[in-house]
Amino acid sequence: MTAPASAPRRERIFAQLSGDESNDLAGVLRNETVGGALMLGAAVVALVWANSPWSGAYDTVRETTIGPAALHLDLSLQTWAADGLLAIFFFVAGLELKRELVVGDLRKPSRAAVPVVAALAGMAAPALVFVLVANVAGGDGSVLRGWAIPTATDIAFALAVLAVIQSHLPTALRAFLLTLAVVDDLGAILVIATVYTASVDFLALAGAAALLVLYALLQRRRVRARWVYVPIALAVWGLVHEAGVHATVAGMALALLTRAKPDLGEQEAPAERVEHRLNPWSSALAVPAFALLAAGVPVSGGTLSGLLDDPASLAVVLGLVVGKPVGVLLGAWLTARLTRAELDDGLGWADVLAVGMLAGVGFTVSLLVTELAYDEGQTELVKTAVIVGSLLAAGLATLLLIRRNAVYRRLEEGGRMDY
Repeated sequence: MTAPASAPRRERIFAQLSGDESNDLAGVLRNETVGGALMLGAAVVALVWANSPWSGAYDTVRETTIGPAALHLDLSLQTWAADGLLAIFFFVAGLELKRELVVGDLRKPSRAAVPVVAALAGMAAPALVFVLVANVAGGDGSVLRGWAIPTATDIAFALAVLAVIQSHLPTALRAFLLTLAVVDDLGAILVIATVYTASVDFLALAGAAALLVLYALLQRRRVRARWVYVPIALAVWGLVHEAGVHATVAGMALALLTRAKPDLGEQEAPAERVEHRLNPWSSALAVPAFALLAAGVPVSGGTLSGLLDDPASLAVVLGLVVGKPVGVLLGAWLTARLTRAELDDGLGWADVLAVGMLAGVGFTVSLLVTELAYDEGQTELVKTAVIVGSLLAAGLATLLLIRRNAVYRRLEEGGRMDY
């Protein structure tokens, strides 16, 4: 008599990580948490400075121009922070994404489905909320240019919140937040490159593409010399900037072409090695410097009340606070419903909602997209909305996570899990 075939094993969503994966995650979380704390401090300094009697000095610093004019790189410090330092940030994020795609969880379609679908839904839902709110509030076509502002997640800010409240969430959920934010970064780069590029110098872009091909060939040939790669990376960045495409795209493109799988006998692949070296610079310098030069907006009672009257600002706040968590939760839930995946034992959908709310912390990339979407007269009010929306999302996420912490604490003490 033939034995009945066993049922296919159901994929577990947010299953426990292996020891190596957990250790790698812990290192990333430490770097991102430190970077988030520094970024928050820089943002507070910027807000205080911009609203102090010395606000004129703040504007002078931001508008100070440095760089060689002959190369069209005589840029303000604010532009250098947005185009230059954030290119480092996106390069590091791209290296993390490449490693996940090649040797991490994203190489497995069954495990990649949840964070990828959640990230896509977490970008689509806030964009939809933005468009709906902006239209209802009477916004015109120019207002709708900001639809991408609430779609991004600031991983450093979000992990800093987790560190402050000392979350007891399982490491798998933290890994989910990290992966979701990295996929968000790739989506943000694609949006910036396609939506917020007004005109393109195709000759400069072709030059950048040729150098990217050379970079990829050198990676395949296992060339290791930094003195070869650094000039190529700087030239790619300069040509992308000259082409009229936002220069942060260069960082992501270089990262995705970096070899991420170690050869036999090789302790670290280039992607992992470079990420470890650059991550502290990205966390401790690039992101805080951008926050210092971008977050300083004048805030007054009139400004805060004006958020409710401005269609773009209201749409940004609701996109971050409502659209982002709904999109992330819906994406993860649909993946579980439409595939053979199911939530891991000991977790509840309230955990996913809490992480989704934390994903509503936009900040860095949202501030960047604000500068690309609107002219100078509109950016200050919308930047205020980004800050307010991110703080609201962080506050609501904190309340949810504190409740979940209490649940996990009772579970550790032998109590019953209450979803």
